This record gives sequence, structure tokens and C-alpha cells, in this order.
Amino acid sequence: MPVFISLLRGINVGGNKRIKMADLRTLYQSLGLTNVQSLLQSGNVSFESDLADHGAITAMIEAEIQRAYAFEVRVLLRNAEEFRSSLEKHPFTAAQLQEPTKLLISYLSTMPTDTDIKTLKSGYDGSEDILWRGKELYVFYVNGMARSKLTNLYIERKLGMVSTGRNWNTVTKIVNLLATY
Repeated sequence: MPVFISLLRGINVGGNKRIKMADLRTLYQSLGLTNVQSLLQSGNVSFESDLADHGAITAMIEAEIQRAYAFEVRVLLRNAEEFRSSLEKHPFTAAQLQEPTKLLISYLSTMPTDTDIKTLKSGYDGSEDILWRGKELYVFYVNGMARSKLTNLYIERKLGMVSTGRNWNTVTKIVNLLATY
């Protein structure tokens, strides 16, 4: 049975859009998704499904969260191989990998074009290294993430698509979780 990872955008951040992970697992199970596991409090949920259509699975999860919690949450979905590949195909240098707290993979809802990436970079003069492969942006925050103006909201506005970021440590933990299937 196919294994998926869903990344929920913007839950449990600053006290907003609160969802307990146990409740989220139950919600996924109520949709017929099986072997549901969550990681951390930021909405990383792995599961198995007979469904193969990413769009249908995503829409089903988003609609059920809206129904159950009365707020909108965007979900970005990857199958296990796509998620593992996002880590394996990273463009970070050996020196950058020595600073994992400065590494972020931003998962995008659609594939950006060269023009989209130029638009993102042209309007931004920060020191971050922004690289792109497939439906992922790879960012090295030279001065750390805390005060950077390269936020998820900025990325979404410039690219015109949904995005959610996960730091390097979280991505590697999710890959380890996927190894349990």
C-alpha cells in the first residue's frame, strides 16, 4: 500500500490553529487512512492509503480539518519516495551541512518555473542561498532563520503557490519515520 507524508501548513504556531496530534491521527483514521503516525507538533503525518491521487487525498484531509476545526489548513502531500528524494537531491554543500539549523526545505504545492524563481530572487536582497529542485526550495540561512525576511509568507506571495518549510532536522526525522513502513 502506498505510503504518504502530509505536511500541514501553519498549525500549532504561536497558539493559532491548535490541533492535538492524537486528534489529528484520529481524524486521518476516520478518512480510511491507515498506519497513521505523527511527528512533532507541527503537522507532519505519515500514513498508508489505497488512494493514489495526491489531489484527492489532499482535498479530503483539508475538507475534514475544516469541518472538524472550523479553520482552513493547507496540506502539502508527498509519497514516501518523493519525500525521501527531497532529502537525497539536496543541493547543500558539505560546509552548509555542518550547520543543519540553518537549512530549510520548503515544500511547494506546484512546480515553479524559472520565471517564478527569478521573481522570488529579484525582489529579495537577503543573504540566504536559495536553490530549487522540482517542487522544493532549498534555503541556507547564512545568518540563521530567526530574523530573516525570507519567510514562508514571502515565498508564497512571490511564487503564488502554497508552501510550507521544514528544517533539516525535521526532514531527516520524517525520513527516519518513513523507514518504519
